[in-house]
Amino acid sequence: MRLWRTLERRIVLSRPPWMEVAEERIGLPDGREIDGFLSVRTRDFVAIVAISGADEVVLIRSYKHGPRAISLSCPAGYIEGGEEPLAAAKRELREETGYEAEDWAPLGHYVVDGNYGICTEHVFLARDARRVSEPASGDLEEIEVVTVPRAQITQVLRRSEIVQLSSVAAVALATVLLGRDQ
Repeated sequence: MRLWRTLERRIVLSRPPWMEVAEERIGLPDGREIDGFLSVRTRDFVAIVAISGADEVVLIRSYKHGPRAISLSCPAGYIEGGEEPLAAAKRELREETGYEAEDWAPLGHYVVDGNYGICTEHVFLARDARRVSEPASGDLEEIEVVTVPRAQITQVLRRSEIVQLSSVAAVALATVLLGRDQ
């Protein structure tokens, strides 16, 4: 397989730091060209699957305007300019939940959409998380911290109580990897 080439790129929407939409002319390996191929870029973010010392998954319940729903999700947030993903994960866990952890493991980084790119999700596992303060996210949304016994997390996923694919993927990935540790 050979890579596609971007022959021309024109920004059609720019709302820094939140979003950029571009229209591209793409050269395919066989010589054909595609006009008007969209490229969408938003900020990279972290998602944290935090497991407490009591073997509970630390989640948040909040309203998300995209799906117009109140649902559970992993603590998550944007990576600030120049910030390393692990530092962002530690910051977001503390801000959104009031939890900290000493034992961190990266679970990978993943492109959100294979065709348009969108952004990269960096997933982390935080083990032996413990509550050290009240949440102080400063976000627009109201957040309720919820803990779910790890043994029940598969049921939470099956009931679609987590509606954001980024959180579903992070929790499922951690569940599979933690299952190997047992």
